[in-house]
Amino acid sequence: MFKDLKIVELASVLAGPLTGSFFSELGAEVIKIENKRTNGDITRTWKLPSEDKNATASAYYSAANYSKQVLLLDLTNASDYQTLIVHIKEADIVISNFKPDSAKKLRLDYDHLKKYNETIIYAELTGFGADDSRPAFDVVLQAETGFMYMNGEPNGNPVKMPVALIDILASHHLKEAILCAIINKLKTGKGKHIEISLYNSALASLANQATNWLMAGHIPEAMGSQHPNIAPYGDLYLTKDNKFLVLAVGTDKQFEKLCGLLLLPIAGFETNEQRLMQRKTLNRMIGDCFKTGTANYWSATLKRSNIPYGVVKNMKEVFQDEKSKNMLISENIEGLEAIKVKTALV
Repeated sequence: MFKDLKIVELASVLAGPLTGSFFSELGAEVIKIENKRTNGDITRTWKLPSEDKNATASAYYSAANYSKQVLLLDLTNASDYQTLIVHIKEADIVISNFKPDSAKKLRLDYDHLKKYNETIIYAELTGFGADDSRPAFDVVLQAETGFMYMNGEPNGNPVKMPVALIDILASHHLKEAILCAIINKLKTGKGKHIEISLYNSALASLANQATNWLMAGHIPEAMGSQHPNIAPYGDLYLTKDNKFLVLAVGTDKQFEKLCGLLLLPIAGFETNEQRLMQRKTLNRMIGDCFKTGTANYWSATLKRSNIPYGVVKNMKEVFQDEKSKNMLISENIEGLEAIKVKTALV
């Protein structure tokens, strides 16, 4: 789809590189510039104890750097800077995540680079916005934007999500912005400077949890996997073989079918409001039923009745599922056989 598109990636770690990977998966030429003085992207060294210590890339790095041409450059060096400019002149898009003051110091900000390419789309990622140079890592954003406060179990400590979700969300928002800029360029012939901050991306992703506060004055508290507005939704139940099942019953009709399946009385639980008010009692009743059968038994039974459910799986179990196989792509990165999950789903 993007075989004639050229992108220069001046980004490291996760959000920017994931954006570049989206385009490389769809055929774009992505030139990834890494810092020669630090031996490349820092995530090359973010290895698990089980990884090869001598490999020049890590599993983490592989997750975000599919099919890119890597150039190790010292951009404070005049010759290396000119090598970059040659690529900038030919590029359609630049992806950058420098701090704003660092970009200007290195002559890699939009105002400098558009002198070499007037129609460049300059896609800039910042942490807290162009006017705030505070270092921004995903866990910091999860803390500052309410995600950690409402994540975890009741009466427990705040908990971060186990993937760098804010980076991933910001990457999706940056892709959207770039695609809009491409459409604009096709219409007008003009480039554009676009900026996405991790902070704004996180706020935009609060969705109903934000409006629960903004419109109803409700501060979301940690409640495990449960949903504040719907029950039983996100509620967990242990099966006979010690697997966890989760339900996502979103309508009264679905709940009626669940009661019929489990031979539970529906009186007093007909509406979602009643179920929310009596959640603990309801969960004890449902939980007692699920203890009588295995996860496989309940999976087949719930599936036949078209009741939304899920089995809580670990990574091994996730990728043993045949449905996951079509999502995997692989390549050789500097001698490392790298396997990753697609970011482009078209």
